[in-house]
Amino acid sequence: MSAQVFSVVLGAGLMGRLLACTLARNGHRVQVHEALGEDGQGSAARVAAAMLAPLAESAITEMPVVRMGHHSLTRWPQLIATLPEPVFFQQNGTLVLWHRQDAAEAKRFEDLLLRTQDQCPQLPATQRLDARGLQSCEPGLAQRFSQALYLPGEGQLDNRQLLAALLQGMHQQGVEVRWNSPCSPGDFEPGRAGQPDWVFDCRGLGAREHWSQLRGVRGEVLRLYAPEVTLQRPTRLIHPRYPIYIAPKENNVFVVGATEIETEDLSAVSVRSTLELLSAAYTVHSGFAEARILEASTQARPTLVDNLPAIRFWGERCLQINGLYRHGFLISPAMLDVVMEWIEHQTTDLATQFNLKLQHA
Repeated sequence: MSAQVFSVVLGAGLMGRLLACTLARNGHRVQVHEALGEDGQGSAARVAAAMLAPLAESAITEMPVVRMGHHSLTRWPQLIATLPEPVFFQQNGTLVLWHRQDAAEAKRFEDLLLRTQDQCPQLPATQRLDARGLQSCEPGLAQRFSQALYLPGEGQLDNRQLLAALLQGMHQQGVEVRWNSPCSPGDFEPGRAGQPDWVFDCRGLGAREHWSQLRGVRGEVLRLYAPEVTLQRPTRLIHPRYPIYIAPKENNVFVVGATEIETEDLSAVSVRSTLELLSAAYTVHSGFAEARILEASTQARPTLVDNLPAIRFWGERCLQINGLYRHGFLISPAMLDVVMEWIEHQTTDLATQFNLKLQHA
């Protein structure tokens, strides 16, 4: 009988938890080292809207992310079904809105989506809605907007429910988690006697000491309680500087965000960003006027020079998974499947399919 494979995962953010759960479910003995505590306050995944929108994101990203996102839309329900706690997940599509003065920018946005669909025809086609179509799709918006784009099949989930369910899944699978235990790949010699068989570095910005191209990009997110707002799906408002998103969660909670600032400053949300996000939300639905601000959060997302994710070898049996940027929830199942395919076969057709290069340190 062969010995049980022993794997070490560095980092207990979204990627680390997904990988730890999957490895344990596949029979590995798994040990996780996390530099911070169990509350996940240092994880970029905690400050996110968790939208699963490959076509909508294609306006500001590259085709590898789109292809991975399309793959992940199928995988998320399968992964959530293995968890011991429920996770809010919906696939009601994405709605894109714009004010009359931003019609030219909306046309540019639509052209980008059409170009994406030419390159990735398996994505559902964009639908242009008139006032009647918008009334049917989102009745609460028909008085404010006369046209919209509808992107069928896109989805979202609750990021914090998912992180909690993954942690519970790790416990149930017997994963050993060591909190407040900062480690790096250099602390292990995978493959040697008494050492792990595999090491997986999922530390995000914590891996910068060994991956100099990493940088942080600040994101700011508001969580609102708005019982008078009736949005049924993630909604994006075309804006001269960036598309603002509103993602409805359970129990009348809405996540509003969009900002991308080239800094790793984690101080409180700025007045400018707060005013822009709240003003945009109010122009979409007047019910936000009486909303309550539950939280205003900031986090720096781990990003590489080309804003694309990467998997890198640190030796033969250590993989570094990083650079998921603002697309962590959109692409993490695809990154997971590439890693698992490599462990099993020492090759990966999925990486070729996604145009994701495996690098060497």
